[in-house]
Amino acid sequence: MQNVKVIIWGLGAMGGGVADMLLKKKGVDIVGVAGRGKKIGTSMYDYIKTERGDREDVLIQAAEDVIKPGAADIVILCTDSFTKNAFPRMKFILEQGINCITSAEEMAYPAAQSPELAAELDKIAKENGVTLLGTGINPGHIMDLLVLVMTGCLTDVEEITSRRVNSLSPFGPVVMEEQGIGISVEEFKERKANNTMSGHVGFAESVGMIAEGLGVPMEKVYGVATFYAQFSLSPKGQYMNPITTDVDRKSPYGFAAAGSCAGVAMTAEAVLDNGMKVHMDHPQQIEPEQVGINTGDYVIIKGTPNVNMVNSPEIEGGLGTIAMCANMIPQVINADPGLVTMIDLPIPRCLMGDVRDRINPDKKIVK
Repeated sequence: MQNVKVIIWGLGAMGGGVADMLLKKKGVDIVGVAGRGKKIGTSMYDYIKTERGDREDVLIQAAEDVIKPGAADIVILCTDSFTKNAFPRMKFILEQGINCITSAEEMAYPAAQSPELAAELDKIAKENGVTLLGTGINPGHIMDLLVLVMTGCLTDVEEITSRRVNSLSPFGPVVMEEQGIGISVEEFKERKANNTMSGHVGFAESVGMIAEGLGVPMEKVYGVATFYAQFSLSPKGQYMNPITTDVDRKSPYGFAAAGSCAGVAMTAEAVLDNGMKVHMDHPQQIEPEQVGINTGDYVIIKGTPNVNMVNSPEIEGGLGTIAMCANMIPQVINADPGLVTMIDLPIPRCLMGDVRDRINPDKKIVK
């Protein structure tokens, strides 16, 4: 069997990290990179940590020049957070008859906020015999999939609290802009008021995945904002507040001067149709350790028995998303055609050994 052929679309912090990870694995080749602007015609190795060495060079090309039928087994798309923005790119990939994994947060469970687009993507994927998955560390794992896994050892569940205290430092410029890193508190309030302040993207998706996983239809989930316009809902809903900094903070892709916003604190509450409550708590900022804040991941479940899982420090967000996108390659290639979520596929696990050993030969595109 030939090596698994991968194309990466978007060579920023996440896409570049995926490239670095895959270059260390056996049985997988990066056969193309899609980009734009000044990066066109330059080498992939100019933008990642791994040195080219004696490897064949990979030049960055326009998407239509590199993503073609039969060109790869899968495309890793790392360009957007929102389903609406990523839709044209995902549609293009699927129509070329190539599987796709996207790091777009809303695509972890797109039916939560974009059911029409989700249905259209599912239709396109099935028509072209390929599979589409959205995943990452959160949503996609920590605040939803891991929660569901932990409920597997309970006989009943009364209440769920999923909390993630994390650093935004590893993420790229797009996330810095979405989270308002470096803006004033006044601008934060203005953007919040006119619904242009993204904050964490994923609460609705995580709750939707948990609800489906526990057998409660998505339409019976109440209290979670259908989009980020409903921050003022009380007593239920989704809430956002700025995290200001008393000192200058600098990350690889962001800067927050003293007195400005270094991050966003978000909470949400949902009440499922059976009365069970799901709480989401997610403060995130750049360089939290600089001001003595310890990061961590917490799953707290009231049930029989109770669960109180703590992992501290956090699983690094950037590295975790990179790993999830790369580690799910075999599961997506092997899956039946269509739009899938993490609860539809075998559990994620690290790519060790030869990647080809985990691929169904009948499902491989590049034979």
